[in-house]
Parts: sequence; structure tokens; C-alpha cells
Amino acid sequence: MDWFLELATAEKIYFIIAMVASIFLVIQIIIMLFSLGGGDIDMDGGLSGPDTIDDTDGGLSFFTIKGLTAFFALGGWCGFAAQTALGSNIWAPILIAIATGTVALLGVGFAMRGIAKLQCSGNIVKKNLIGTVATVYVSIPEKRSGRGKITLTAQGSFMEIDAMTDEGERIPVDSTVEIVDYSDDFAVVKKV
Repeated sequence: MDWFLELATAEKIYFIIAMVASIFLVIQIIIMLFSLGGGDIDMDGGLSGPDTIDDTDGGLSFFTIKGLTAFFALGGWCGFAAQTALGSNIWAPILIAIATGTVALLGVGFAMRGIAKLQCSGNIVKKNLIGTVATVYVSIPEKRSGRGKITLTAQGSFMEIDAMTDEGERIPVDSTVEIVDYSDDFAVVKKV
């Protein structure tokens, strides 16, 4: 511990900032690895995570706890190294610490935006199913007098959907149909 007491005041400040931020960074990494936290706390106190991403602006703020922790950790260590190397010059280490911390903050922000773009809700977009060809799994009664089932692969997944038809005759199993409309919970199909 004698080496710490021999440090200049500026070096001690950088070292303490870097150590505290690095400990928080390690804790955040452990939490992320073991999925103990689903979101990230923004500076305004709200939560942002996979369920609250806004696609209009990229979805994530740069000023999150993760970003600020990276700012102080990298900025603190680079400021400490610069202060140790440059000695009495106080402004150069401050500028180096701010610059490297800003790079870390932006790097974490862009990384989080990239990760957020990889997420998929898994919801079916009903409008995109119109015009899709499917196979009848359970026969479909004529003139919407009952429901049958169709199977198809759309939007990256295999699905089974309830179906009705406006045609005058029953559509038998294994027939090929096209989705012409999608109601609340069923597709309207016609025979191809």
C-alpha cells in the first residue's frame, strides 16, 4: 500500500475513479452473463431494454449506466497512465481521459444499438401474410360456415393458422391455398 501513498494527488484520483468504475463494470458483466438483469437504467430513471426499444431513433440512449461506467473505467485508467507518464502536466491527462472515456461511451452505445437491432419480437405481422401460399391441414368448410387449418412457412417460422373461405365448396386436406385476407384470429383463403 506504500506505492499508493507515494502517488501524486491527481494519480490517486484517477486510480480511485478507475478502480471503482472497473469494479462496477465487472459486476455489470457478471449480471449480463448470468441474465440477472434484463434492462439498463437510463439517466432519467426509466428502464430501457428489449421491450422498450423505440425503432424511430435507434432505440437506445448513449448515457446509460453501462456507457457511463465504461467512460469512467477507460477514462480513469488512461488518465492514470497519462498522469504517471507526463508527471507535472495536468491538462494533457485530463484531455486524454475525457477523449478515451468518450470513445468508450460511444463504443458501448453503438454496440448496444447493434445488439438491439438483432432482436426480433416473434410476432406475426398479419398484413405480410396476404398473398402467401399455404397447405390445408384440416379441411376448410365452404362460405365461412366453419374453420379449418392451414400450415405455412412465413416470416422465418413454420406456423399453423385457423382458416375460413368464401368459396362455395369445401377445400380438402392437402390443397394449396392463397391467403387473401387476415381477420382478427383467422386467415381467409382461396384455392389455388
